[in-house]
Amino acid sequence: MRKPLGSIAHTRSGDKGDTANIGVIAFRPEDFTTIVREVTPERVKQFFGDLVKGNVERFELPNLGAINLLLHESLGGGGTVSLRVDAQGKTYGAALLRMEIEID
Repeated sequence: MRKPLGSIAHTRSGDKGDTANIGVIAFRPEDFTTIVREVTPERVKQFFGDLVKGNVERFELPNLGAINLLLHESLGGGGTVSLRVDAQGKTYGAALLRMEIEID
């Protein structure tokens, strides 16, 4: 069954220069495997489209039931030089919660 990521997780996002950082945390420990399977770097890059010019890296944190995503070259140069409305990537996590995933 397809549902939005927000049905099984919450997020926190911010920035480090021109890289957006998104933490995706499962509501329940048993949903961590679904997040790992469905929230791949390729799918995240595709979801954000032209906003992400660089690579997407993923780090798994199984003891926290979470993953951390780094979206390189995604903030128009970073907070001090970007002309984007969200130069610090604070809304990227909320946006990712809309991504449709397959839930067992």
